[in-house]
Amino acid sequence: MSSTEQTVTERPEEWRIRVTGVVQGVGYRPFVYKLARELGLSGWVRNDPEGVLVEASGPVAALEEFAAGLSGRAPELARVDEVRPTRGLDRGTVPAGPFTIVHSEHTGARSALLPADTHVCGDCQAELRDPKDRRHRYPFINCTNCGPRYSIIQDLPYDRPMTTMATFTMCPDCKAEYEDPMDRRYHAQPNACPDCGPRLLLRDREGGTAEGDEALLRAARVLADGGIAAMKSVGGFHLVVDATNAEAVALLRSRKRRDSKPFAVMVRDLATAQGLVELSESEIDVLRSPARPILLARKRAGSLPESVAPRNPNLGIMLPSAPHHHLLLDEPGLEALVATSGNISGYPIAYRNEEALEQLFEIADVILYHDRDIEIRVDDSVVRLSDHPELDEPLLQFIRRARGYAPYPVDVGREVAPVVALGAELKTTVALTNGSQVFLSQHIGDLKNDETFAAHHRTARHLAQLYALKPEVTAHDMHPQFRSTRAALDDDGTGPALPTVEVQHHHAHMASCMAENHVSGTTLGVIFDGFGYGEDGTVWGGEFLLGDFAAYRRVGRMRRLPLIGGDQAVREPIRTGYALALDAFDGDGGRALAGFPALAALDGQRRQVFATMAARGINSPPTSSMGRLFDGVAALAGVCAKAEYEAQGPIELEGLLDRDATREPQASYRFGSYEADGLTEVDPRPVIRAMAGDIAAGLPVDRISRRFHTAVVDMVRERCKALREETGVNQVALSGGVFLNEFLLLNCLTGLTADGFDTYVHRLVPTNDGGIALGQVMVADARSHLRK
Repeated sequence: MSSTEQTVTERPEEWRIRVTGVVQGVGYRPFVYKLARELGLSGWVRNDPEGVLVEASGPVAALEEFAAGLSGRAPELARVDEVRPTRGLDRGTVPAGPFTIVHSEHTGARSALLPADTHVCGDCQAELRDPKDRRHRYPFINCTNCGPRYSIIQDLPYDRPMTTMATFTMCPDCKAEYEDPMDRRYHAQPNACPDCGPRLLLRDREGGTAEGDEALLRAARVLADGGIAAMKSVGGFHLVVDATNAEAVALLRSRKRRDSKPFAVMVRDLATAQGLVELSESEIDVLRSPARPILLARKRAGSLPESVAPRNPNLGIMLPSAPHHHLLLDEPGLEALVATSGNISGYPIAYRNEEALEQLFEIADVILYHDRDIEIRVDDSVVRLSDHPELDEPLLQFIRRARGYAPYPVDVGREVAPVVALGAELKTTVALTNGSQVFLSQHIGDLKNDETFAAHHRTARHLAQLYALKPEVTAHDMHPQFRSTRAALDDDGTGPALPTVEVQHHHAHMASCMAENHVSGTTLGVIFDGFGYGEDGTVWGGEFLLGDFAAYRRVGRMRRLPLIGGDQAVREPIRTGYALALDAFDGDGGRALAGFPALAALDGQRRQVFATMAARGINSPPTSSMGRLFDGVAALAGVCAKAEYEAQGPIELEGLLDRDATREPQASYRFGSYEADGLTEVDPRPVIRAMAGDIAAGLPVDRISRRFHTAVVDMVRERCKALREETGVNQVALSGGVFLNEFLLLNCLTGLTADGFDTYVHRLVPTNDGGIALGQVMVADARSHLRK
């Protein structure tokens, strides 16, 4: 290097650096402080509504290394989106002297990303178990690298007065840690200890109480004796029993009125998890990630009572996400606990102490709670990793996106209008926009009752307040009876507060998949789900759509079948099975019964009544739903005649495949097709008749399931190739709740890709109705631009 070059490199400069992303509440400012001091820089760092702002002075080489390190060496919980330096400030802009941390700036437009709730870090776990540490067995231990975040935030910037920790005054020791930039707890907003922080509490059915460690130990004794505890966790309450105790599991099912739906299990550590389920390295990474989601993994036979997850190859497994989880699971004999949502059936999880104490004694023997308030309820996230030889890496799929992931935004790759989207009716979420970012809320639930509907409103208001968002358009589903639709249209007679855009349900599914994959232009959408209100007023759900964000047209659908009894057919799939069999055998009930012995579950009178209802359309609305086709096939195969939870039949039908995505080598089932009403109808009648033949021949039900699943995949590939021939469109989006079926998803994705399609699936938001709000945003944005 020449002397001239050396002089240029070493001469001091002053830079202003903007850092955006998840950089507040994750130990980012102390990291910046330490890095700057390590490199001998002067200047300062602060939080503000946009993220983190740095002004630094020093040699150019040191500043360049500093700027690179702001992303490359960031703390584990940080998610740095951009490091944007402005070089060459006027001399004297940056104060001389040691690098410092200055107070947060509260004014200006808000774009800093909220940190999600996270696990208990290794350092805090070590202190938790260290008898010499002042936080030994303290159930609210945390630091800048871990602990509650989103669930306790009331406003931004993320400072203690803006959280539910504001009511707890730090003791001198905690305050000293909080104010020391070199300490792991510097500006850890939930920082506390046994002398100044929240307390663990317990109450039993008889009114007995306990506090602190005694409260936890009493809960542990109840669990060890086969009882049920309601436990306040990070974002709400869990109902907990010993997962190894079949009688305790049965008691929980009885009191919660949940006969068959699988339970999730929280385990002591990774070694315990590996004893219960098979885990790949990728699954271990997800399980141990700071988000601590529930992971659906292949269960080991006989590791737990079958009643924990009956007739299912998977077990939902999770590691502890709060300090008192660790303490409880450390107790002898409690290494695996069923931990299911703490709610009365049909209602959202309880998250306030008063509602838990009022409601949950209907189920629990004791309630273990605490006096740190939860600002916003956040369920556990549920994810699955799927592997396939033809995929470069495992496919992460969200079944439910909530704690640990919400409210991180989805960047859609383009500026979108200020929209609030209200989602669907089931598994609903809400979404709000800011530039290219769509803030998708945590899972809220089914809007069937006033409590969940109130949570829907509260979540939308909370997100809007945190980011100071002012939507100009409300997007909603087109179903006129959805509560979210009525909210958008404001049925109290005062008129809508904002202009509204109604979005067809399946168009929203397609747009959601396109948005997260940054796809634009004309796309073929294969949208399979259970229910969606169609433009013709009928129930859709097995759709082939062609379009973009602004518009679409329907180019194919499943042959419609009658939903005998309307919604009752969803609860009793045997009705749909009978409708399928009648259709396949030209309305001949005798042939239907002969072909499918499972129909004997219906007595002769009910079969006659149902046949009349189907033939005359009496309380039997027509549907093209793929979800209902899976229901009916599961019922005809003898898998599930009556559903105790949503999609039980399809889930158990897929469960027979044991997570083996191998296609049936002899594809003996084939769908038909014909033209009707200007589009192609896919005809399941040949499949149903072939199934009857296999049942008569005694083919095992798992083979029947594999043949049916293979036939659906083959049909999708054939229809997409035919539509490509007609339209020239080569990009395909797969969406809708039916694509939670792993066999269907993997084989359609790999098969269509092998056929030369650009194939897109969901990786960032749920493929079910939990992702609908994102699609509604994109459609509303496209249509608002068309109006201008």
